[in-house]
Amino acid sequence: MEFSATPIIYGAIFIAVLLLVEGVYLVAFGKSISLNARVNRRLALLEKGASREQVLEQLRKEMTQHMNAKSIPLYAILADKAQKANIAFSPRQLIMIMLALSALAYVGLSVGTEAETGVRALVAVAMGFGGVYMWINSKAKKRLSLIEEQLPDAVELMVRSLRVGHPFSSAIGIVAKEVPDPLGTEFGIIADEAAYGRDIAESLKALAERMDMQDLRFLAVAVSIQSQSGGNLAEVLEGLAKVIRSRFKLFRRVKAITAEAKWSGMFLSAFPIVALVLIQILKPDYYDEVKETSVFIPAALAVGTFLVINVIYMKIMVNIKV
Repeated sequence: MEFSATPIIYGAIFIAVLLLVEGVYLVAFGKSISLNARVNRRLALLEKGASREQVLEQLRKEMTQHMNAKSIPLYAILADKAQKANIAFSPRQLIMIMLALSALAYVGLSVGTEAETGVRALVAVAMGFGGVYMWINSKAKKRLSLIEEQLPDAVELMVRSLRVGHPFSSAIGIVAKEVPDPLGTEFGIIADEAAYGRDIAESLKALAERMDMQDLRFLAVAVSIQSQSGGNLAEVLEGLAKVIRSRFKLFRRVKAITAEAKWSGMFLSAFPIVALVLIQILKPDYYDEVKETSVFIPAALAVGTFLVINVIYMKIMVNIKV
């Protein structure tokens, strides 16, 4: 039986692209960008000797640089995800990395496959740009998920600080010191901005809009209303913490209930692609008798179109809004 290693080579090169971009990111910024570190990135930068003003300037630049670069052609596709993931690379650096990875993928395809030059170039560009997009999307999802988990604990920490007599700005500062990334650095930025005169409610609202998170909007609105009308902020935040935690539990319950349907959808969507790859590996001449016919390419395009529609509808069916 004749085997073809070409699909395996394509997959190995794409995995190598993902590993390379992660490796370059870690080499460039070290552990300070790790979301699992006990000491958040802001405190780590302060410990290295940078002043509070320099750290705030650097973090705010990283925080806004991607949305400010949406005018760059095609970069708007990445900008929103890169902002939510808080990628420390600048937009220009990301574009250079995508081009470099595309070039490396092209070299790998040239060495490992016998595809035509145009096909190699197209696949290499898709791997370079697609790999970076998948990496950024994964970072964004992980970061937003961690913020959702940390937020109830952070609000409860603020409640305890307020009840022992600390002002709200000090409560924000305590969260910035005690909570790890990603929320610790975000609240640290708010604490630094408040120290330089910005209204805390405005900073919280900007954070909520940047993260596009409903729970953060609730927090910003609660603080804004209390600053205008007065009242017991500790009680308001305590109730908010309970609401956020209840919402989080509901999301987890819905996620558990729909897990079977989601995995079924993923399996049904991936099965035709896996079957095609296995056919190409185990019997590469399987389509030789029909691929020269006039209907082969239209049929392949039609099958590909139906497969894409199937993936989209599967995703829509299992994406339940709460």
